[in-house]
Amino acid sequence: MADQDPVFQIQRVYLKEASLEQPNSPAILLEQEQPTVDIQLGVEAAPVAEGVFEVCVTATVQTKIKDKTVFLVEAKQAGIFEIRNLPQEQLGQIMGIACPQIVYPYLRGNVADLIQRGGFPPVHLSEINFQAMYEQQQVEAAGAAAGTLPQ
Repeated sequence: MADQDPVFQIQRVYLKEASLEQPNSPAILLEQEQPTVDIQLGVEAAPVAEGVFEVCVTATVQTKIKDKTVFLVEAKQAGIFEIRNLPQEQLGQIMGIACPQIVYPYLRGNVADLIQRGGFPPVHLSEINFQAMYEQQQVEAAGAAAGTLPQ
């Protein structure tokens, strides 16, 4: 009966993708105006093997002065997790909440480091409530399935 116990183990956490673009350098670096900062986050999960899943948290950070990009950073931090013997509804919550909470601090550090290495003051991504984010996605998915979301 022991082989039916729930299993949750981190196999590996790694930086899957990272890019930094400064399309308007060096001229934009001479601007005195404060740039605007736009940060987008996403979470995705996919099976890798039986009971093994990859969960990725993606961040896109874009700063602009007027309509010109100062820099654009895109980074995808991933984790491989062994998750076995859980009911389907718990599996979704684990991959949508627990796994991103483990991966996200690594992403935050890598994004801040990449921006700083690009010659800019680091942009620190704020803490994220992945449970609220997951619940919002579930509401949106239910609304989309029912056809109740506005177009």
